[in-house]
Amino acid sequence: MSDDSYTPPKVWTWEEENGGEFASTNRPVAGATHDKELPVGKHPFQLYSLATPNGVKVNIMFEELLAEGHAAEYDAWLIRIGDGDQFGSGFTEINPNSKIPALLDRSGGAPVRVFESGSILMHLAEKFGAFLPKSGPERTEVINWLMWQMGSAPYLGGGFGHFYVYAPEHWKYPIDRYTMETKRQLDVLDRQLAERPYIAGNDYSIADMAIWPWYGNLLLGRAYGEAATFLDAKSYKHVLAWAEKIDARPAVQRGRMVNKTSGEPHEQLHERHDASDFATKTQDKIGEPA
Repeated sequence: MSDDSYTPPKVWTWEEENGGEFASTNRPVAGATHDKELPVGKHPFQLYSLATPNGVKVNIMFEELLAEGHAAEYDAWLIRIGDGDQFGSGFTEINPNSKIPALLDRSGGAPVRVFESGSILMHLAEKFGAFLPKSGPERTEVINWLMWQMGSAPYLGGGFGHFYVYAPEHWKYPIDRYTMETKRQLDVLDRQLAERPYIAGNDYSIADMAIWPWYGNLLLGRAYGEAATFLDAKSYKHVLAWAEKIDARPAVQRGRMVNKTSGEPHEQLHERHDASDFATKTQDKIGEPA
């Protein structure tokens, strides 16, 4: 056993200063830390989010729905998780779990709160009859892969990404452990995509929208520093080809911009309230600090 091995105490206590880069976004209790109402715009759907992989999923869904002509106009409000916006009373009323994205659907009678990205994707797919088969084995297959992503991505983000990039120190054991699992997951996807054009079959679906922001962006070199090289991304040729195909979709390109606060200013649209915002209100146009 190494000299710096850790022996857990009998009862764990929280030490916030040991939480690493994202210590301020996590705590061991739930609930609001302060009173703060959420803004409400003019559209039927109010989205409160940030362009993390889970946030991008829903942005893509809205933009794909609009591209198909559905009445899915939405206001996207920026939730700065580093500032603790997710712990405001208005946000926790929509999502008691204090995680983005959170959606308030005002398209019907009483407003409906929807939280967890997979739930939002299914809610919108069912409401508009799009990107999810209505019944049968095809519907089940899409849901299979949606649930696969919801269960698998925490090993990629909270496991591999955290220990490879964000942990206060680098330790071989967790990096090896989560690298092995991430590569296994990529092999699962590669085998699946070797036999079909999209994750769940012949048609683009919410399964692709859910998986691409995590695994597609990873292989395209947009996540966790040098992770694409470290993981030998080019060896997963079927996933990489799929990732590039999804990346070329105009709705996906717009979805990546919404609530984005990093990267090139022309790619950042902090809030989205109209389709014209992509041309007129990106950070390079309005000149405000990120």
